[in-house]
This record gives sequence, structure tokens and C-alpha cells, in this order.
Amino acid sequence: MDTLSRSYLPLSSYSYTYFRSNTKRLKYRPTLLFPTSRINKERTTIRTTPKKIFDILDRAITKFLDAHLHRSANPAYILSRNWFPVDEIIPTECEVIHGSIPPCLNGVYLRIGPNPQFPPKGPYHYFDGDGMVHCIRIFSHDRVTFCSRYVKTNKYIFENQVGSNVVPNVIGGVSGLASVTARVILFFARVIFDGYDIGKGIGVANTSLAFLGGKLCALYESDIPYAIKITKDGDIINLGQHDYFANLSMNMSAHPKIDPETNEVFTFRYRVTPPYLTYSRFDANGNKQLDVPFLSMKYTSLIHDMAISQKYAIICDTQFRFRLMNLIRGERLVGVDSKKAPRIGVFPRYATDESEMKWFEVPGFNAFHQVNAWEEECGQVLVLVASNILLVEHFFDRADRIQGSMEKVRIHLETGLVSRHILSTKNLEFPVINRAYIGKKNRYVYAAIHTERPLQSKMMRASGVLEEDDGYLVSYVHDESKCESRFLVMDARSPTLEVIADVKLPQRVPYGIHGLFIRETDLY
Repeated sequence: MDTLSRSYLPLSSYSYTYFRSNTKRLKYRPTLLFPTSRINKERTTIRTTPKKIFDILDRAITKFLDAHLHRSANPAYILSRNWFPVDEIIPTECEVIHGSIPPCLNGVYLRIGPNPQFPPKGPYHYFDGDGMVHCIRIFSHDRVTFCSRYVKTNKYIFENQVGSNVVPNVIGGVSGLASVTARVILFFARVIFDGYDIGKGIGVANTSLAFLGGKLCALYESDIPYAIKITKDGDIINLGQHDYFANLSMNMSAHPKIDPETNEVFTFRYRVTPPYLTYSRFDANGNKQLDVPFLSMKYTSLIHDMAISQKYAIICDTQFRFRLMNLIRGERLVGVDSKKAPRIGVFPRYATDESEMKWFEVPGFNAFHQVNAWEEECGQVLVLVASNILLVEHFFDRADRIQGSMEKVRIHLETGLVSRHILSTKNLEFPVINRAYIGKKNRYVYAAIHTERPLQSKMMRASGVLEEDDGYLVSYVHDESKCESRFLVMDARSPTLEVIADVKLPQRVPYGIHGLFIRETDLY
């Protein structure tokens, strides 16, 4: 992955502009890279007196309370270069400019990421933007189409009707008591006067995608899933907020784990009120099993991912915590608790209560994305592979300074002995494996070298093969020197990830988060 990352992701390729005058609005400076098929947003915005007042108050908060934004929260910096949002585009034919796409890849590759529909007001973080899905539809004989569509969340639809931002930015905007208080009051005023249904959620559905129970879902960990459908010509249709397995009345993790043999789904959710952590499981038919609240969890941690083995579910409790005192100090709601020891929670994946939960302290191990887990030595030892964030203090403020390592953790479940082994000191993130090996011992991990603009690929098995690395790695890449985005198909068995097909895209694809490949036979 090193060759690929260096070719398309130069480490010093960003630029930004500060707007020094507090009386000026932040402005986007877009560059049209390709002639594209655009979606004209026909929207009628009624500017009633309350709405005009809300706009004035919003500008006042930005001017007086958000006057001196650090670049880590300044949308003028964050939304520069290839983070700059793009418009929707209808299914558009693409050109295969090198090689040929293997017939077994007939289907769709999708990647989701933040793409704000309106210029952000006030503090902003990379993960705050409205979710947009970028879909490449692969037909037979190298015919390919590309499409980009917003996920029509409750937030997106309401703000689209109003014509401006309404919901405060959850990550970047929750910083500083005065600013947060003012924006929350303004938000609830708009809830009352504009009729925003807060009960339907405020999530942006921009983090990941999962094919669950026959439904393709866009996920965000503070909301329930939104269902989308891919048409046969490669367009994206929104089906609305979807309680996909019934009785899921609250949020869920953006990283559910699916057993490749049983099709069971294992997930969790965290909240800022008790119970702070709850484990959930769904059978292959989508029937939700009894929730397992972890009442022993006495605080809210930012737990982003989980892993499963054949017997256990694994959750990593990091040093990232939600603390109201941070706001009083003018900091983000989510911060780093330097006095807290990271720990790994292990419990039976069919647990009905928390009585068998075991916590193992692992100082210095802040795993954000888990790669895989399995048992060894007749089930007495649990092995977890994950990417460890080393400089946690920079996680929200300086993405360019984040450092990490790929590590293997061995936990002796009876003695409590924990050992760590560094697999790679390269700054690896967004790891993927052959999905057939989830919960079982595997050898190969594919990951991006983390810069301020990492990309996640997806590993897809070839047809009728048994070897773990018999397959293809697919991903969008962006060359900032040429302002050009491509779709690549790489040989997963090649030490250099040889590119066997290169597709030029009709529109720039902004840096995103997680992706998913679905075969045509599984989609229709």
C-alpha cells in the first residue's frame, strides 16, 4: 500500500486560507475539474421574520463567539483541496483508461463521506458534513457508471427546505461553553418555530455502509441507519430512516460486525446518559435479541468500533471521553483523559447480561479501528489486531500529526496476562481484510498510510477460490497534482498491489471514510 499511497497521497499536499476579518463570511473557492451532469436543486425557501432573526443571530454567534477559530476547527482550512464538497451527479459513463475489470467484480463499489450541503457556520470538523455516497456501478464488458448522491437524512431534508444550516455541528461545533450554549438555544428555537422533528434524529449518515438483512444502510453512530437502494443503472435511491431489524429505537455503532458464516449481526451503542454502553445482537433473520446494558460503565467513552471472534465480542475503551467540564474550559466535548488507562473488554458474543464481561487494562493502546480477532491455544488466548493511535492529543485538532502503529494484542483470558506486538510502525489506518476471515485467524491486512487525507480500500474475493489473498482491492484515489480522481482495481496477491484496471471518473471524489463492495448477485 506504500507505493499506492505515495503516488496519490502526497504528505504535504494541503493548503488553506485564513479569513482575518471577523465581519466576513467564510467562502468556498471551488474549482470545476470536469464537465459533469449536475443536479439542479430546485428549492423554494420562505424567509419568514423568525427565520431572518435566526440567520442574524447565527451570524452574530459566528462573529463574536467563534471569532478566533483554530485551523483545526476553521472550515476555510478543513474544506480546502479535495475536502471541498461536490454536487450530486446522475449515473454517468466512465472510461476504463488502463487494463480491464475482472468479470467477477460485476456489482457496485460505494464509499461514503462528509460533504456539507451548505457552508458551515462556526467551528467544523472533517466528520461533521452531510453524508454523500459515491457509487461506481460495474457492468460486464468494462462498462462502468459513476454516481454521487446525498443520504437524505432528517437533518439534510429539513435544512434543504430551510435553505441553511440548522443543526449544530456535533463534533467541531461542540467547543466552548458560550458558543455551545448559544447554538443550542438557537437550535431549539428553530425546532419550535420551524417545526424540526428532533425525534427523527440529527445524524448525518456519513461514516460507513453495511449490507444488513437485505438492506443497504448508511450509518452514523449517533443515529439509526438510513436505507438506500442502488438501481440497476447505478443510481442511488433514498428509502428514508430505516429501523432495519425492528425494535432498534436508538442509535447504533457505525461498525456492526457480521459473521460471514451465520449472517448474525453484532453491534453496540454508547450514550451520554446511563446506560453509557449497550450491546446488541440480531439473528440472521433480523430478529433483535435482548439488549445487554453494561451498567458497570460509569462514563461515556468514544468507542467507535468492535471486533468478534468465534466465541467473544471485543470492545476497546479508549482515553477519549465525553466530559461537560471540557466545555467550561472552552474545549471540545470529547477530549482525552490522560489519567485513564485504556482497556479491552471481552465478553461472550451471546451474552445475556454483563456478568461475564472481563476488562483488561492495556496502557497506551487506543484502538479506533479493529482489524480482526480470533482465539488460540484451545480458546485460552484471545488475539486482537488493531490500529493503535499513539498521539491521541492530536486526534481532533491536528489530523496531520496523528501517528499510529498496527499492533497484535494477546490476552490470556484466565491469567489476565496481556502482551502487545507491533506488526508495523507505518502510520496505517482504515484497515480491511477478506471478509470471509472475520472472527478467524487471518494473515493479510490491507490499510492506507495515514496522512491528513487517508483512503479506505475494499478487499473483494475472486470467484471460486480458497486462498485468503485471492481477490482484488478496489478504491477511489485522488491525485491532487492533477486534480483528478480515479477508481482502481488492484491485485490483492501482488506485493506492490499491481493496478489491473484504472477508471477515470467524471467528477472529483472528495476524501471519504469507509467503503463497501456488493456483488450484483447479492444486490438484485
